[in-house]
Amino acid sequence: MPVFQESCAEQIQAQTIVIIHPGSMYLRMGRASDLNPCTILNAVARRRLPGGLEYKDSLLPSAVPRTKELTQAMEESRLQVSHTLQSCLQSDGRRRYATPPQQIAAFNRRSNPEISSPCSVEWIKTDKDVIVGDDVLSLNPDDNFNIHFPYRRGELNVHSGPGGSLRSVMADLKTIWEYVLTEKMDIPLRDLKHYRAVLIIPDIYNRQYLKELTTLMLCDIGFGACFLLQVAATFGAGLGYACVVDVGDQKTSVSCVEDGISHRNTRVRMDYGGGDITQTFFWLLQKCAFPYKACDPSNKLDALLLSQLKKDFCHVDLNVCGSQEKTFVVRKPKQQTEKYTLQVGDECLVAPLSLFQPELFKVTGTHNVHIQKRSMGDPEDPHDENYLRETSRRGMKENLEQTSEMQEEATAPTAPGEEEVVVDAVDSAPITLSNRDLDAPRDFIVGPQQLLGLDHAVLQSIDRCSTEDLKRKMYSCVLVVGSGMKFQGIGMWLHNRISLQIPYMYRAEQLDIITQPKEMDPGMTAWKGAAILSCLESAQELWIGRQEWERTGVRVLRERAPFMW
Repeated sequence: MPVFQESCAEQIQAQTIVIIHPGSMYLRMGRASDLNPCTILNAVARRRLPGGLEYKDSLLPSAVPRTKELTQAMEESRLQVSHTLQSCLQSDGRRRYATPPQQIAAFNRRSNPEISSPCSVEWIKTDKDVIVGDDVLSLNPDDNFNIHFPYRRGELNVHSGPGGSLRSVMADLKTIWEYVLTEKMDIPLRDLKHYRAVLIIPDIYNRQYLKELTTLMLCDIGFGACFLLQVAATFGAGLGYACVVDVGDQKTSVSCVEDGISHRNTRVRMDYGGGDITQTFFWLLQKCAFPYKACDPSNKLDALLLSQLKKDFCHVDLNVCGSQEKTFVVRKPKQQTEKYTLQVGDECLVAPLSLFQPELFKVTGTHNVHIQKRSMGDPEDPHDENYLRETSRRGMKENLEQTSEMQEEATAPTAPGEEEVVVDAVDSAPITLSNRDLDAPRDFIVGPQQLLGLDHAVLQSIDRCSTEDLKRKMYSCVLVVGSGMKFQGIGMWLHNRISLQIPYMYRAEQLDIITQPKEMDPGMTAWKGAAILSCLESAQELWIGRQEWERTGVRVLRERAPFMW
């Protein structure tokens, strides 16, 4: 009987917990008791005021102008990947073969679309001043709306253009989250004081943004309590430890996680993801005379089409060789429907493999590598790690001075044991001091073009683990989550790339690359993990209430967060 009561209580509790997982492209949001979250485009369109400045975030990362040098560098990288693929074997032991791009291009140039009557799709007509989510895609481009995505490259989209201030981004998030709560989840805003929220935050975070997001949830939207969760994927996959690779639409992050805690020095984020793969795929298709010549990635509908073509065509199946014939349909409001037939070859493999050859991502410009910076402190929280570090450093200096004075005063011979203790204390103190100064995270070693491939990011992340035992654990389990790397066969490619480069002393271990944890969509893993964790008994001490937040501020976040602040 008590077990039954407990499970009922857990079920009721799960229904009042809202899990929020925002990404650069999509927002996943739902009750902890839901099987799957509500997934919508993480965007808001606001009607422009008369004479207001125009601003529209694009669906895909913007392509940069292609100079002669850029095209040459990308072509060299493409050839490198193509040669690697041609040196691979099929599963039956035969060598792979590829159809020359010129031959594919000759077919595609002769391909003309089949024209049929205009489709029934219409632009939406609206009197509203604010449009949220997927409806943004159905807005007529000629309507006076500005389009904002609150997240870009895995971080808040703060910029110098219209609607780019931190306050504006917070207002956009409030609008989107309240829309999902009321329209998709049927929760009246006045009842939110009875609900609690869990927000999934990036591996590498900006502490100022976390403060603002907590204020947004507790004070502006009005949840009864909340907490922030950094790494939820291992909970969703049912793993105690893993090197977690999270490939989103615009960012790829790697960090080593043990018992739900991400080790700070192992975290790295690269500014490329699934959207960059889409743009690279479009560049490769254009090289083969893509028959839909009017395709424009900056157009919302064309961007959606290209993303769909990437999902349908791209793979890393080495048994698929030569050219394949494919079809796709272009539908636009008030325009004739066009059905195209085209041939594709190894372009379908080269695009996903650009994760390992990131020079191909130069089509969307430069891509920075980020690591977790040490906290610079907050005036609201004077007793933070900086205070502890400085006071302990001062204390050690005083101890050093006292110890040296005692040594000078001591004239009587001491026992060997005591002498060893004193020497150890004197030797270790300066080392500890220098170690603390060197505690700043090491930069990741990037290639000549300031780019870091996925396999090198994984290897360098694991190499930054503090102990040999931890490194051995991480080499044995790599968990791939996020929606940016859902290509058939890419897990085996990552397995082979890492296996070839694992340091000799760890090679005896079995290496598991998990790309579909528990047979679920890897894009849902983190959301599911947060839902599981939020209902655990141990999570009860993590909740932060509104009054507590208003009274104590960022200190309670540092003390209670389930990650190293």
